[in-house]
Amino acid sequence: MSENRKPLLGFVSKLPSGTALGNSGKTHCPLCMGLFKAPRLLPCLHTVCTTCLEQLEPFSVVDIRGGDSDTSSEGSIFQELKPPSLQPQIGILCPVCDAQVDLPMGGVKALTIDHLAMNDVMLESLRGEGQGLVCDLCNDREVEKRCQTCKANLCHFCCQAHRRQKKTTYHTMVDLKDLKGYSRIGKPILCPEHPAEELRLFCELCDRPVCRDCVVGNHREHPCDFTSNVIHKHGDSVRELLRGTQPHVEALGEALVQIEEMNSTLQARVEAVAAEVRIFSEGYVKAIEEHRDRLLKQLEDVRVQKENSLQLQKAQLEQLLADMRTGVEFTEHLLTSGSDLEILITKGVVVERLRKLNKVEYSARPGVNDKICFSPQQRAGRCRGYEVYGTINTKEVDPAKCVLQGEDLHRAREKQTASFTLLCKDAAGESMGRGGENVHVAVVPKDKKDSPVRTLVQDNKDGTYCVSYTPKEPGVYTVLVCVKEQHVQGSPFTVTVRKRHRPHPGVFHCCTFCSSGGQKTARCACGGTMPGGYLGCGHGHKGHPGRPHWSCCGKFAEKSECTCTGGQGAPRSLLRTVAL
Repeated sequence: MSENRKPLLGFVSKLPSGTALGNSGKTHCPLCMGLFKAPRLLPCLHTVCTTCLEQLEPFSVVDIRGGDSDTSSEGSIFQELKPPSLQPQIGILCPVCDAQVDLPMGGVKALTIDHLAMNDVMLESLRGEGQGLVCDLCNDREVEKRCQTCKANLCHFCCQAHRRQKKTTYHTMVDLKDLKGYSRIGKPILCPEHPAEELRLFCELCDRPVCRDCVVGNHREHPCDFTSNVIHKHGDSVRELLRGTQPHVEALGEALVQIEEMNSTLQARVEAVAAEVRIFSEGYVKAIEEHRDRLLKQLEDVRVQKENSLQLQKAQLEQLLADMRTGVEFTEHLLTSGSDLEILITKGVVVERLRKLNKVEYSARPGVNDKICFSPQQRAGRCRGYEVYGTINTKEVDPAKCVLQGEDLHRAREKQTASFTLLCKDAAGESMGRGGENVHVAVVPKDKKDSPVRTLVQDNKDGTYCVSYTPKEPGVYTVLVCVKEQHVQGSPFTVTVRKRHRPHPGVFHCCTFCSSGGQKTARCACGGTMPGGYLGCGHGHKGHPGRPHWSCCGKFAEKSECTCTGGQGAPRSLLRTVAL
């Protein structure tokens, strides 16, 4: 996974039973279990009260990565590579999913406010499902009415005062009981830098909502527009990310179903193999009973190993599914219930989270298989002085993965033994590590298919098999290699059998004059001659190749096969001298 987390199984018991992991439309904090108070939206799209987040134990991100540890050798190396100006990043862990949250410079209070959750809390309070609301002006008495113009909740006393003031005399007042059917009753969202101004504009350059004072201040020359004019463009980008995230939820659900099915299949397979082991061991006395117990212990270890792998993969997929659902549910709720401004405020967090989720790689198939078999005919050593048979094998040979190796795969010589090696592998491409496979090899001449060459297959007992044969005549042969009556990788293939290697009867020399001691009748296969009646080659004279060569055939490679056919370069015409 791409996020920094504690071990996946470590947070299962952290939250109280019945606590929902998703926070879409929720009004209660997952930590204090009460209604949200100043809720903050984390990068993983979970919402927690500000006070609850402040009570979490912070940590240094550099410490977790080993950068500040004085006792770790690796940490000391990282510390030397770290720039002197680098400051440790303080972070916390999400109490819901254990995702690492890097705190900004302002700490917890600098995190994004979840205005959507605040609206849900207010709606729930109006329905009588939560605690009573407090007047926005006096912060003391319970609310009775709401000013639709100011978007403020007022008690009876403050409501009367609100009507007496000249500026607010004609504001519309509504009883709280009349607001229970509303879907939105949120307060105006004010600028954090100019508390008296409402956020109504959006700065495209800074990608954040701004107020009128911001536009004439720090964002004077920035491209700004009203939120209602830019919401379509930014909302469409979020919807596009959402469309890419939604298919993962269904795929993860199907993957978890396959994990459960594989777990059941594994259990059934383990029980079947255990029954085979017990039946096989009934005919023996103490030695075989002890061997049976060993086999069952080994089988149990295999089951535990495979089951642990499945459970780990299941936990990872469940966590990823929970993260995906949280992202999808929150984004859907934001796009359907959030205001233009709320969408723009949380757009950055949502987009970043959805991008991270879309980049997470996962396997939709079970990480292990049920390939467990019992081999009763395979030797298992001695137990209590008796030879025992029967082993548990979790590997099965896959002919398509078996490979052929060796220098004599595609070449051989008549009446000389050629050999190559067969390496048996399982479906994962790993060596079998044991013998006993049914290997069949045939070497057949193309022009005499009814006269196959006798082959020898030697089982090395380690998953490899040495194959050897001796062709009697030169020509083209077809080699077929089968395991479990299936062709292995690269089979069948052809081998060109050449004539037996011919040694050089001549001399490997620089020239005939030097090798023969100046004899005029000595010849060379290169065809060179010298003036004065010399029949062989000499340095710088006509026909000399300019490099050392064989006198019998003229080849330049010292270790090569002779190709002389008699005539001018025949051995009878050559005087053998010292080979250079």
